[in-house]
Amino acid sequence: MGSLPPAVPPELRSLQSTLDQRGLRDPLLSFDWGVPGAAAREEEGDGEGHLRTAVGAVRRAAAEMWAFARNDPRKPVFAAKVATALVLITLLVFLREPTDIASHSVWAILTVVVVFEFSIGATLSKGFNRGLGTLTAAGLALAVAELSSLMGKLAMVILIISTFIVAFGATLTKLHPKMKPYEYGLRVFLLTFCYVTVSGYNTGRFTATAVSRFILIAIGAAVSLAVNIGIHPIWAGEDLHNLVAKNFGGVAKSLEGCVDGYLKCMEYERVPSTILTYQASDDPLYSGYRAAVEASAQEEALLGFAIWEPPHGPYKMMKYPWRNYTKVGGALRHCSFAVMALHGCILSEIQAPPESRKVFSAELHRVGQESAKVLRELGHRVKTMMKLSSPNILSEVHLAAEELQKKIDHKSYLLVNTEKWQAIIRRQEGAGKDELPGRATANPGAVHKSNSFASSPFLSSFKPQPPWPVRRSFCPSLPFEAAESRTYESASALSLATFASLLIEFVARLRNLVDAFEELSESANFKDPVEEPTAISRESGGVLSRIPRFLGLKS
Repeated sequence: MGSLPPAVPPELRSLQSTLDQRGLRDPLLSFDWGVPGAAAREEEGDGEGHLRTAVGAVRRAAAEMWAFARNDPRKPVFAAKVATALVLITLLVFLREPTDIASHSVWAILTVVVVFEFSIGATLSKGFNRGLGTLTAAGLALAVAELSSLMGKLAMVILIISTFIVAFGATLTKLHPKMKPYEYGLRVFLLTFCYVTVSGYNTGRFTATAVSRFILIAIGAAVSLAVNIGIHPIWAGEDLHNLVAKNFGGVAKSLEGCVDGYLKCMEYERVPSTILTYQASDDPLYSGYRAAVEASAQEEALLGFAIWEPPHGPYKMMKYPWRNYTKVGGALRHCSFAVMALHGCILSEIQAPPESRKVFSAELHRVGQESAKVLRELGHRVKTMMKLSSPNILSEVHLAAEELQKKIDHKSYLLVNTEKWQAIIRRQEGAGKDELPGRATANPGAVHKSNSFASSPFLSSFKPQPPWPVRRSFCPSLPFEAAESRTYESASALSLATFASLLIEFVARLRNLVDAFEELSESANFKDPVEEPTAISRESGGVLSRIPRFLGLKS
């Protein structure tokens, strides 16, 4: 330890105390006086701090947008296409002739902004709806205008009544479920009818207003379609194809993870709240099958746009069977629900002991691996648009499932509480008549094993299965009974049976998925599988082997 500092002399101590008191009483630089320029420097520092914060926020936003653009390069290309179309349309503003077109050029700009969509199919769908709505509304508005002109003083009344009737009918029709694809067209219809009616009544030029509006909308739609198709086209059908193919890999990854995690007795220290509320999560076991389940709405939306697209790329068939892609996606979702249930077994509070899992580990692992292999094979075939090379793609996974079923039948006593069997109960009652009553008492902490369970030779090395759950987690104040111990033991054993049966159910659902894929491959004319060329051996038909045979030296 260091030496203590020397004591301050009394005279210096009094001097220090005097200066301290004076400094507290009369500071050398009080806040009232301040240092010349101190306030200005403080304000300048605050300004620099705010400026630095703003610059940092701009940099972070720019970095985020750059990462967003790099993640999907099609999105900045789409933004550039929209800007190009708007630049071409704004040239109409600078036109002087014809006057009607130049004065209503804003409708062409609005058409580009509204109609220009990310994919070609969406642009065609909206363009058709907008054009059809405008044409029918303009025709109806001209008919109403002609009728109102014949009524003389009642012209305004006719226009008001017709507007109410048309608005009521269009809105009611729009709410019908079958009219959902044409909702945008009905909105445009209602807007055009009201615009032509009101503006035509004020100017007295119904026909000119309707014609100019329709021409400008047609120009805007034509420019949008030309730019969208001519510059890096984005097809909704291709997105649908890639989405369905991608989900196969996610489900296969989740299936393998669930089986491996269950066999390794994987447990969550704390189940994420995002999983409990079915929100997006980074958990690989959860995100794989969730993406397939959540893809339903996206597949339906892409299907609605893909049916509008002309033949293109590898989809060179008129009336391409896009609906079969959604059928394949639906069959895959049906399998994903089984994977979701398997993941639920891992998340469950009731867990089977590791000793019981080891008995079935080889069979469970093989079924999981073979099932994932089938999923990846189907996903690859969908991606490459190629038919199956063998009709027996499910033979291996069915064989693995049969082996698991045989193992379950052979070791079924591990999955149930045999004391519940009536035959054993009657035999135990008959054997217990000769024994004295009250010979044994229930041990509240022990786990009761059946006779066949305890006498099994291959279980001698296993640790005794603890009862689940711990009794104090429910009612700590109540005594623990042997019957409850047996109930918890049966529940934990049944959890293993549940996992195995769900895995077998997943294998059964694969048949429906394969059938949906085969239907798609036939209707979409997928390519036939390419067989790998086999090397020709010299013994079987090479040139050197033919010479001795030709000379008669070799049969």
